[in-house]
This record gives sequence, structure tokens and C-alpha cells, in this order.
Amino acid sequence: MESLYLLVPLSVVIVFLAIWLFFRMSDSGQFDDMVGPAMRILQDDDAPDAERK
Repeated sequence: MESLYLLVPLSVVIVFLAIWLFFRMSDSGQFDDMVGPAMRILQDDDAPDAERK
């Protein structure tokens, strides 16, 4: 029972830290364009310049 006095506040602090970290990353633009880089890989042209002409 005494361990709960330590674990419950510690888990609450960890949850608030994770929420704060998520919102900080979200505000900095971390999740703005998640589709663009994947589409660029599919549209990548691997042919050298000499073969394009």
C-alpha cells in the first residue's frame, strides 16, 4: 500500500509530461505534412540524366 503513495503521483507526472511533449511537438510543426514525404518516395525518378533525354 505504501508503494501506491509513490507510484500514483509518479504516473500522473509521467502522463502530464507526455501530454506536454505531444502538444509541444504539435505546435512546432512536427506533424504538419505526414503524406508528402511518402508520396515523394513513390514519385522518385531514379533514371540518370543521360537516359532522360
